[in-house]
Amino acid sequence: MSILNDLKNVLGAEYVLTGDATAKWQKDWTGDYELNPAVVVRPGTTAEVAAVLRIANEAEFAVVPVSGNTGLTGATANNGAIMLSVDRLNDVRKIDPDARSMTVGAGIILSSIHDAADAHDLIFPLIFGARGSAMIGGALSTNAGGSNVLRYGNTRDLCLGIEVVLADGRIVNLMSELHKDNSGLNLRHLMIGAEGTLGVITAAVLKLFPKPRAYATAMVAVPTIEDALRLLNQIQDATGGAVEAFEYMPRPYIDRHIERIKDARRPFDDAYDVNIMIEIGATAPKDATPRDNGAIPVVAQLEETLAAMFEDGRVLDAVVAQNEAQRREMWARREAAGEILFDAGHCVNTDIAVPLSKVGPALRSITTRLQSIDPDVHEIIVAHLGDGNIHHTSYPSRNEPDIMAAMIEAVEDVVQEFGGSFSAEHGVGKSKLDTMRRRKDPVALDVMRAIKSAVDPKGIMNPGKVIPT
Repeated sequence: MSILNDLKNVLGAEYVLTGDATAKWQKDWTGDYELNPAVVVRPGTTAEVAAVLRIANEAEFAVVPVSGNTGLTGATANNGAIMLSVDRLNDVRKIDPDARSMTVGAGIILSSIHDAADAHDLIFPLIFGARGSAMIGGALSTNAGGSNVLRYGNTRDLCLGIEVVLADGRIVNLMSELHKDNSGLNLRHLMIGAEGTLGVITAAVLKLFPKPRAYATAMVAVPTIEDALRLLNQIQDATGGAVEAFEYMPRPYIDRHIERIKDARRPFDDAYDVNIMIEIGATAPKDATPRDNGAIPVVAQLEETLAAMFEDGRVLDAVVAQNEAQRREMWARREAAGEILFDAGHCVNTDIAVPLSKVGPALRSITTRLQSIDPDVHEIIVAHLGDGNIHHTSYPSRNEPDIMAAMIEAVEDVVQEFGGSFSAEHGVGKSKLDTMRRRKDPVALDVMRAIKSAVDPKGIMNPGKVIPT
C-alpha cells in the first residue's frame, strides 16, 4: 500500500492501475504466459519513469517494462510485479528530413512512425506483421528484425541514439544524432536487445531512408533453396543491392495459408515446394520513371531476369505484381505467418538463423532429426531467406513434454552444428532461458551476469528473463 501511494503521488491515481483495470496487460500476444501484475503504471514523461524506478528500487520491487506486448517469448511474464507501460510516451518529437532522422518516444506505435516518415517522402524500414500495435520501445528492446533486414538491417542498425532510465532512476542520455561516435563503450548497443533487463528505453533517434519511387514485387517458384539463393545474388548484382525482401514460403506454409485465411489464393496455378516473395525498391528516377510504353524499368528488369532464368530451368514459375493491390496480396500472404502458425494447437516454435549457404542443409537435417523423434511430426516453415532467419514450427503427433523438449534440443543441435543462432530476431525472454543455459558460451553468460549485476544490483529489472541464473 505504501508503494501504491508513492506511485500515485508521482503519477496521479488515474495512471496507477490495479485489479480489473490491469486486464489489458494480463495477456500477451501468444496467450502462453502468466501476466499477473500487482500494479500497472503509465508514466507520461521520462522524469516520471525515473521516479517509478526509484520507488521500486528502494523497495526492491520487480519492474517489467511493457510496450505493445506483441512479443513471442514471454518477456513480459510476471506474477506480482510493477508493469511499467510506455504507451503514453508516444510522441514524435522531431523530424529532420535533411539529416533523415526522427526523434520519438518509446511508446509510439510502429505504423505511426511509418506515417510520419511518409509525410516527408521518407521511410523507417522496420516492417513486420504486428506494426499496427507494436511500439518502438519493444522493437528496440528485442532488436526486432522483420522483412527488410536484408537491405536496411535490424532495429539496432536503424537507431542513432536512445534515452534509458536505469534501475535506480538515473537517466542515461544517449540521444545522439551522430553516425560516428567512438567515445567509449557503445552503451546504446548494449541496451538495445536487453529486453528491459538493464533499464527502460524511453526515447530514440531513428534513421530514415529515401522512400522508393517504385517497387518490383513477385512470387517466384524455384527448384531448390540453393536455386533461390542464386536468384537472390543475381538480382542483387543486377540492381546494385536494391532487394528489400526475400521471403521463403514452402508448400506446407502455402497450404496452411489457404486453409486458415478466408478468400486466400494460391500464388500459382500449380503447387511448388519452394516459393519465394521478392521485392526490389527503386529510389533512382531512372529505375522508377515509366518508359514511353508505360513499363516501369525496375519491374521490367525483374521480369527480364526471371524470364531468362525460366528459360534455363532455374525458375519454375513467376508472377510479377502489376499494381499495388497485387503487391499487397503478396505481402498479406507472408504477414499472416503469426496468425496461421500459432492457431493449430501444441507446437515447437523456433526462431533460428544459419549462414545463407547452409539454410538448405540445415533444414533437411532438422527434418531428419525431428522424424527420428516423432515419425508423424508435421513441419511448417517461413523464412527471411535473404538474411538466413528461419521460423521453424513443428507440430508433434502427441502433446508430450518429453517429445517437445527433445524436438527443441534437436533443432538446437542442428543450429549449433551449422554455426547458427537459436535466437535470430524474437529475443530470449523467458521461453529460451534453458536454451541460453545449454547453448550460449559460458564465458559470455558470465559477462552478461556481471553487467546485469553492475547496472541493476538489486535485480529488479525484468527478473527471470534473457540471462539464466
